[in-house]
Amino acid sequence: MEQIEEKKGFMHWLKESVTVKLAFIGILTVVLLIPSSLVESLINERASRQDVMMQDVADKWSGSQEIKGPVLVIPYKKHVKYVNDKQQDAEKDVIENLYVLPDNLHIKADLKTQILHRGIFNVAVYNTIVKVSGNFTQADLNKLNLQPNQLIPEKARVAFSISDLKGLKTNPIINAADQSGQAEPIFDEQSPFVTGLQANINLSAVKPGEIPFDFSLDLKGSQELSFLPLGKTTDVEAKGDWASPSFDGRYLPDTRNVDSKGFLAKWKMLYYNRPYPQQWLGNDTLLSNEKKEADVSFGVKLLLPVDQYQKTTRTSKYSLLIIMLTFISLFLTEIIRKQKIHPFNYLLIGAAMIIYYSLLLSFSEQIGFNPAYLLASVATVVLITTFIGSLLKNRNAALLFGFILSVFYTFIFVIIQLEDFALMMGSVALFIIIGMLMYFSRRINWDKQ
Repeated sequence: MEQIEEKKGFMHWLKESVTVKLAFIGILTVVLLIPSSLVESLINERASRQDVMMQDVADKWSGSQEIKGPVLVIPYKKHVKYVNDKQQDAEKDVIENLYVLPDNLHIKADLKTQILHRGIFNVAVYNTIVKVSGNFTQADLNKLNLQPNQLIPEKARVAFSISDLKGLKTNPIINAADQSGQAEPIFDEQSPFVTGLQANINLSAVKPGEIPFDFSLDLKGSQELSFLPLGKTTDVEAKGDWASPSFDGRYLPDTRNVDSKGFLAKWKMLYYNRPYPQQWLGNDTLLSNEKKEADVSFGVKLLLPVDQYQKTTRTSKYSLLIIMLTFISLFLTEIIRKQKIHPFNYLLIGAAMIIYYSLLLSFSEQIGFNPAYLLASVATVVLITTFIGSLLKNRNAALLFGFILSVFYTFIFVIIQLEDFALMMGSVALFIIIGMLMYFSRRINWDKQ
């Protein structure tokens, strides 16, 4: 009989104990982290799918473009000694290249943009006319320890490179030293660029002095247009009709203007900022060094106005906070109104808050993040409020709980929008919430329960 009474007493303690209820809420919150992490994996998977689709569109249209060059290439003869197959000393002439970078380099690009759709995904692409002009100064042979008779000026050429040759819409004509030549693909291993174009010019009859050049590129690309500043002085002007550009790379524009109609940006770079000499001999791979290139290149990215996956990911990181605050609010409602809510109902409410992120993700892909956030939040708040009302049989209490939940979701939305002040806003709000919990927790009789 005593054992039965003890068992009943223990069961009553389990049902009535505030500590046990709080422990259950804590365990349930931790358990709900598992489906929450699965939702984050789903978001990452969809974001990766977007990257794949964007790359697929780029492969078919044209990828990001980087303008490199031009470079003046002049072959020269070099007398070398070597050991032949018979292990005898021998001599021969080999052909190497002298490379000269522009003294002045002027680049102007005018981008006409559009958005291509691949299923539910969008990709920013562009058509552009890039005008390149400037001049070379003849090489200082004394610094290079070269004799004029070593040069082969009749076989000189002007070479340049773009990232994706598929983007060229017409074959460029290169004008240099009062000569014109149609650009041809580079197949020579002794070249400053792995892939690029070049045109032959004959410098044998060119008088000492400056060698002017100019050419235009009619090309298309996607997402980004960047430049490699190879001139002793490089001036770049880029403009377009894209209202949300991001100026990327090592250097920001000296001047820029961005409005609803588009952007205009200008850079001016001196050769002190580039990791390349003005002229050099023999080293065919100097301009192919990816690290050096990344350290000096700059340009413009065409950012899509809304990246729903980034914002959905940031929102999902607050899932633990929302679930915990919701459960605590529900628990305090229990205590204050002295109405018990079954643990299974806590589980259902937690499940609804997890499904919220799936709703947010799926709707944001179709209608954008902000409308999707409003739709998913309203649906979740209405569902949970209606459910709480049916449990408590009290409309006012349910509406109060719905208001509290709405405040939570509004608070998260504000944090997502205010990126620079997210930490400060979040810290202040959490401080206020802790203060409110302290106030309402005074109503809990820990001794009797």
